[in-house]
Amino acid sequence: MNLRHLVFFKELARTQHMSQAAENLGISQPSLSYAIKKLEDELGVPLFEPDGRNIKLTQLGDLYLKYVTACLNDLSQGNDLISQLMDPNQGHVNFGFTYTMGQQLVPELVTNFKGQTNNHEITFTMGQSNSGHLLQDLDDEKYDVVIASHVAKLGEQDTENRFEFIPIVQQEIMGAVPADSDLARKEQLTVADLAAYPMIIFSKNSGLRPLIDQILQTAKVEPQILYEVEEDHTMAGFVQYGLGVALMPYLPLLDQNHIRLRHLADNQLNHQMYMVVKQNRFMTPSVHRFVEFVRSYCWQHYTNIGKMI
Repeated sequence: MNLRHLVFFKELARTQHMSQAAENLGISQPSLSYAIKKLEDELGVPLFEPDGRNIKLTQLGDLYLKYVTACLNDLSQGNDLISQLMDPNQGHVNFGFTYTMGQQLVPELVTNFKGQTNNHEITFTMGQSNSGHLLQDLDDEKYDVVIASHVAKLGEQDTENRFEFIPIVQQEIMGAVPADSDLARKEQLTVADLAAYPMIIFSKNSGLRPLIDQILQTAKVEPQILYEVEEDHTMAGFVQYGLGVALMPYLPLLDQNHIRLRHLADNQLNHQMYMVVKQNRFMTPSVHRFVEFVRSYCWQHYTNIGKMI
């Protein structure tokens, strides 16, 4: 079925006048007659019938017009959307990130990006989850870009062959203890100081778990794991109520009236965060602009000056 024939049909249905429709379409009357005849032959029904010196839609033609109009309207909206997405100043970014990144880095990045002159009209859809789920959603193209931990495998597939991991910032891993505990009175702790207490630890689904395990193994600490949790604020809540201690990233907005975060004197391992994009996937201009902004901004404001979050 020829799309142009549907456009011709819609215009002829509107004017109900062959010569007027042909003039409006910028084609000859025989060309219009041929197009309508081809459409009627393909459908196997008459779409128009004589009405004095003019024509009018048949009952089936009137019914068909509703679907043609809806189809052409949807196509027009799709064309407009594609044009908007391909405009680097008016595009859209689907952006996912881990829970802790929402406290500081993500709002900092989006605010500074949209503050630039040509980026005011670019819009964002955002979502949060753990690193594994974020990478799965990125692979399913729910997101254009995510900020997450490095994950070696997605199911049985190696992630290095599917994603580009771009290091952007590091998080310091700290000891988290209840504010009323003996450990809270110390200005800094060691990993070994935590060994005598029950520990709240990240679950195996968390991108942080391999690093936490490595920190404990390096310090030769066998943790008394009480609970495994997935999200940083849940961990902080468990520590606040005296259920255990924890190793967790620094949270800039955490209220330390009830929980204390302490530097670990014997730990040199930090949590590397990555901007992740899918390999060999087409990027709209606005997504490409945002990715390059994040890369440059994090180098200038974090990596290059040795600043962590």
